[in-house]
Amino acid sequence: MSETTGLQGFPITRRWPPKRPDVIQLYSLATPNGVKVSIMLEELGVPYDVHRISIGDPADQMTPEFLSLNPNNKIPAILDPDGPDGAPMGLWESGAILIYLADKYQRFLPAAGAARYQVLQWLMFQVGGVGPMFGQLGFFHRYKGREIQDPRPRERYYAESRRILGVIDGQLAERDWIAGDYSIADIAIGPWVRNLRTGYDAAEQVGLDDFAHVARWQERFLARPAVQRGLLIPANPD
Repeated sequence: MSETTGLQGFPITRRWPPKRPDVIQLYSLATPNGVKVSIMLEELGVPYDVHRISIGDPADQMTPEFLSLNPNNKIPAILDPDGPDGAPMGLWESGAILIYLADKYQRFLPAAGAARYQVLQWLMFQVGGVGPMFGQLGFFHRYKGREIQDPRPRERYYAESRRILGVIDGQLAERDWIAGDYSIADIAIGPWVRNLRTGYDAAEQVGLDDFAHVARWQERFLARPAVQRGLLIPANPD
């Protein structure tokens, strides 16, 4: 597919031109949500171009070009020149992107039946619970929210994060992966659990080391070569 008939009609490509307009374009940053998609693409082994979007720089995420792809001005987002029926398509929201890629390449999400919905329920658990709650913990523990003297917000998100870790730990008590086989549920939840330690420095506050099943699962997850590569994409500028 040529650029004329593919991605040229998307305004975002004027600011971030594709190097290879015939492959998926990823607009992202190496945050827990961002690396969900880069890990998935690395696991799939499909070619893609990477465009770093700085979420702290209005010159990136609030530009008309980026908003034309994601009106919610968040990363990650993708452009696929070979979308449904061969037509190019833009997509945002990391959970939706994971489902789309899993269905397109028929990996990491069962095609039908109860097993599919088991994976999807745990993906929704991450999208609606893990990410928002851990993210609020990060704000009140590590970022500007820590300046608030009232301890109640911090204590709320410490407690809720511990509760969520307990749910995950219980699910992993008799299985290696969240929903049985390795899936987009693991790809979605894994980076957020990792970030409690590496990004938020809150492992002690949430008792992360108390959850033995979570610890073993994290070790398996982080040992995967595709995960190791995806966690570093896009790379920070020198």
